Amino acid sequence: MYKSTKHRIHRLLHPEVLGNERWDKFINIFIIVLIVLNVVSVMLETVPGYHDEWAEQRFFHYFDLFSVIIFTIEYFLRLWSSNHDPKYRHPIWGRLRYMLTPSALIDLLAFLPFYLVSVFAFDLRIIRLFRLLRFLRIFQLTAYLHSTRMIVNVFKKRSNELILSTILMIFLIIIASSAVYFAEHLHPINKDNFTSIPASIWWAIVTLTTTGYGDMIPMTLAGKIASSIIMLSGVAIFALPAGIITAGFLDEFRGNNKQKPHCQHCGKSISLEEMEHKDHS
Repeated sequence: MYKSTKHRIHRLLHPEVLGNERWDKFINIFIIVLIVLNVVSVMLETVPGYHDEWAEQRFFHYFDLFSVIIFTIEYFLRLWSSNHDPKYRHPIWGRLRYMLTPSALIDLLAFLPFYLVSVFAFDLRIIRLFRLLRFLRIFQLTAYLHSTRMIVNVFKKRSNELILSTILMIFLIIIASSAVYFAEHLHPINKDNFTSIPASIWWAIVTLTTTGYGDMIPMTLAGKIASSIIMLSGVAIFALPAGIITAGFLDEFRGNNKQKPHCQHCGKSISLEEMEHKDHS
């Protein structure tokens, strides 16, 4: 009875484990809706018309209390049933290992600030925004697990190219900020803007990303010529990561299509669900 209950709770609270699909979806939708409402609540509490009234303060307090109770129960149920997973088999060390996982730490941040505020007299409402990070759990759903794995594979396989493009962008930012500094720092108006190369890095980033806030503008002829060359170079360099990631996704899609089984009659790819249905029939 004890083991079967733990097994059932583990399957319900871990959607990546194949369990009762209807209850899995209900629990996860409920938690996600509660997360959204908590983030909205934190935002509304900053509106003077809401936090100045005693009735609104009471509503926010009891809603937060209700949410914390739900998140606390969910956390301890997850912790209690975690050693059902072979990775955390040991009743003590296994649970301690689970507590240090990123998902468990995010779950802990969902309710810990409430208790800290109750014990210590300081405001930690802003930390409640960490509940938004619990949206990451949606990627643990069985339907999204394959897509998440694909994204991770793309960044792993293209990590060298992405690192190289990042280094090129850093070099370009340093060169751009240095060039515009030496061109503008003696100008009677711009000497207060381009005071140093580190101060010019802000201009370089804003210019190379084509944002252009207009708070720092080159006024000398040399600065304008350098800026023109920098902007044209930035379009090419800053487009590199997007192209690398796109190529990685295309390679991943092609690799997945090759691995999928195909129908002997029509040649179309067959999904795992269709194969299981065919086997059962």
